[in-house]
Amino acid sequence: MTEDSWLAARLIPTSGINGADEQERRATSALLAVMGAVKEFGRALTQPLGAPAGSVQTFIEVPFKLGDAKVFPDGLIRVARGQREWTALVEVKTGGNELQAEQLERYLDVAREQGFDALITISNQIPPVPGQHPTAVDKRKLKKVALHHLPWSEVLTVAVMQKEYRGIADPDQAWILGELIRYLEHPKSGALEFGDMGPSWVPLREAVSAGTLRPTDAMAPEVASRFDALVRFAGLKLGRQLGTEVVPAFSRRELAEPTTRTQTLVAQLSATGTMTAALRIPDAVGALFVTADFRASKIICHVDVDAPREGRPTTRVNWLVRQLKNAPDTVRLESFAAYARGSGHAELLGAVRENPALLVGDPGKELRTFRVAATSSAGAKRGIGRGCFIDSVLAAIDSFYEEVIQNLKPWMPAPPKMRSPEETIEAEPVAPALVSTAISSQDGPLVETTTAAVPAATGAEPEAAPVTQ
Repeated sequence: MTEDSWLAARLIPTSGINGADEQERRATSALLAVMGAVKEFGRALTQPLGAPAGSVQTFIEVPFKLGDAKVFPDGLIRVARGQREWTALVEVKTGGNELQAEQLERYLDVAREQGFDALITISNQIPPVPGQHPTAVDKRKLKKVALHHLPWSEVLTVAVMQKEYRGIADPDQAWILGELIRYLEHPKSGALEFGDMGPSWVPLREAVSAGTLRPTDAMAPEVASRFDALVRFAGLKLGRQLGTEVVPAFSRRELAEPTTRTQTLVAQLSATGTMTAALRIPDAVGALFVTADFRASKIICHVDVDAPREGRPTTRVNWLVRQLKNAPDTVRLESFAAYARGSGHAELLGAVRENPALLVGDPGKELRTFRVAATSSAGAKRGIGRGCFIDSVLAAIDSFYEEVIQNLKPWMPAPPKMRSPEETIEAEPVAPALVSTAISSQDGPLVETTTAAVPAATGAEPEAAPVTQ
C-alpha cells in the first residue's frame, strides 16, 4: 500500500462521527476549546457581542436547574477582565437542524436567573440581515439578556481572516486555529454552507414565468429572505478570499426594520420578476449589485463608476476601457450624461474597444456615470451543484469581482504643477464683444480731447474749446 492512501493525524478528526448528536457535540467542543486556546480568535468572536477584551474560558454541556427540570445548554463562555465579567450560554446546531424557539426561551430564562449577559446560537441558518435572529422568540425575555446568532459560515470566515490576514502571535496557536478551519471546512463537520433555496423555490419560479405571482403570495417573502441570505453568504465567502469584511449594502431603515427590506424585494419580484441585492466591499470603486432575473433565467452583476470630471467624452470612455483590459468582450457598458433622463447609451465592451464613440450620444453633454455589467445563466434547481441557482449566483459574483471590480480605480484629478519663472503663459483670447472701449482708471494717463462733454440734464450747447495758436 502506498503512502498516498494514508490519512494524516488531525487534532480534530472527522472520522468516527456517528449521528447528529455526535456531530453537534464534537463541533461545539472543538469551537469552544479553540476559542479559549487562541486568544485572538476568541476575542474576534466575543468582542462584537459585547464582551470585554479579556481571557476567555469555555465549558460544554453545563447543567442548570429551571423550575423542577434540568436543562443542558451546549456550552458556556465566560470572559473576564479586571472586575468585569461577561457570561453567555451557547446553543449549537449542525447540518440541517434548525433552532427551536421553545428551547431558546428556556435558555433565556436560565440566563436571566443566573445573571448572565447573553445567549449565543450557532447554526447553518443565515439571516438575510446582519444582527437579525433566524428564530422568533418572546421579546419580553430579551429585556435583560441579549440574543446573538452566528452562522457557521461567519464563524469560519472569522477564523480564516484571523489566521491568514490579521495574524496569530503564537505559531502553535496559529496551527491549532488552522486545524479548526480544516475541520469546519470538511463536509462531515456539519458546518455546511448555504445549500437550499427552500421548498417554495420551484413554485415561485414557475409563477414568475407564468406571470401569476402576486405580492400577497406567502411563498414570495420566504424566497426573498433566502435570496438576501444567499447574497450575505456570498459576501462571507468572498471576504474569506479577500481578507476583508464584505457586508450587504442595506439602508439604515432596512437594518432597523428588516421587514421593509423583504417587502421591497417582494414588490420588485411581483412587478418585474427580478430581485436585486448589493454587497459593500472595502476600497472598491462601488457596491457590487447582483440581480436575479427569473423571467430570463439570468444573473446580472453590475457596478456604477463615476466618470472623470475633465476631458472629452471619448477620453472618459477610454479611461474606463483601459481598466477593463482583462474583462471579456461580452461585458456591457452603459454611459449616463449629466441631467439626462432614462437609460443611457449601452454597448458591449468588445465594440467599445474598437469605437469609444459608441457610448457618446450627444458630444455636447458631459458624461457623469458609467455602468459595467456582466450577464450569466441562472440555474433552475433549488440546491447546490451543477445547474443549481445557488452555485450560479456564487460563480457570477466571484467572476465579476475578479474580472471587473478589482481592476477598477476611481478617477483622481492630476495635481497642479509648479511654474518656472521662464515659462510663458499664453493669455486666453477674449471675444470682441467683451472688449471694453470706455476709458478706465486702469488705462494710464487721461487722453486730451477737443471737446468737453456737457451734462445731458442741462440741455445746454457745448462750449467751444479754446483754440491753441
